[in-house]
Amino acid sequence: MRTTLTLDDDVAAVLARLQRAQRRPFKELVNEALRQGLKHLTAKPKARKSYRTPAVDLGRCRFGSLDDVAEVLAVAEGESFK
Repeated sequence: MRTTLTLDDDVAAVLARLQRAQRRPFKELVNEALRQGLKHLTAKPKARKSYRTPAVDLGRCRFGSLDDVAEVLAVAEGESFK
């Protein structure tokens, strides 16, 4: 199949560099790059291993109730609260 393809300057530079280094036809390099890119784009993502956060014992609560924020802050800062 024949088609016109406009390449960005950076892509053209990489292909030209590969063409000189590997001494392969430009058409062959472009087709191989497209095949690899399409294979990567259509591949199913690898299943990620799930991570579980380990449980940590924080000890008993130092405050009677955490509902009263002012009391908790006062106790944490060492103030006598009443």
